Amino acid sequence: MSLYANTRKTLTVSDLAAMKQAGEKISCLTAYDASFSALIDQCGIDVMLVGDSLGMVIQGHNSTIPVTIDDMVYHSRCVSSASKRALIIADLPFASYANPQQALANAARLMQQGGVQMVKLEGARLDSISHLVAQGIPVCGHLGLLPQSVNTLGGYKVQGREASQAQNMIADALKIEQAGASLLVLECVPASLAKHISQQLTIPVIGIGAGVDCDGQVLVLYDMLNISIGNRPRFSKNFMANADSIEQALSDYHQAVKNATFPASEHSY
Repeated sequence: MSLYANTRKTLTVSDLAAMKQAGEKISCLTAYDASFSALIDQCGIDVMLVGDSLGMVIQGHNSTIPVTIDDMVYHSRCVSSASKRALIIADLPFASYANPQQALANAARLMQQGGVQMVKLEGARLDSISHLVAQGIPVCGHLGLLPQSVNTLGGYKVQGREASQAQNMIADALKIEQAGASLLVLECVPASLAKHISQQLTIPVIGIGAGVDCDGQVLVLYDMLNISIGNRPRFSKNFMANADSIEQALSDYHQAVKNATFPASEHSY
């Protein structure tokens, strides 16, 4: 039974921390508009991420890099307008947090104009994380595959397979927690490494292509509904395949995360 299944209040970072301590998995999906936000919220999903993945699934780009802070504010406002229970996180997009001052200005826009409760940034940007937290802005970190750095990484590849990479990721995760982040996303990381990091941190760890032992899971909404442009990633699953409606697919995903039946081994590395 979920700790907060029947609550009508908006979930907080403290609620997510309590879910980790209780061993309850955290369900998360991306959202980009009011209609899907309302459906996702009604199905009991704990967290909605207004992801810069909108650059690919909404705008039709081949990466997240063209997405602007204005885009993120607009879509965040759409999502937050229809949500009542889920905690809403928004991505700080490419080149919008080059220094702590820029990160603060753009994070403030996402919270004041976009109505979100937390911002997410990629990489071990420790100065920016600590600066945001000092100003009362909850932060979600992001390690592993960093889509905004795809040109540096040489493509969308699993990260942390080599021992040195794994050790660096563990060290970065601990530093991100120490800098004050309340949440961490691990993307395209070997399941064994993600499990180790989840056990090492006191903050919840949300996985995407990172195995079942993370504290929660997130997928791109359009991938799990099988309506994305292009190929669905290996770590995702088509929840529409056995559903009669979008609502059922969303509910099936939520329950699969809560019951730790998703992701299965075929969705992991």
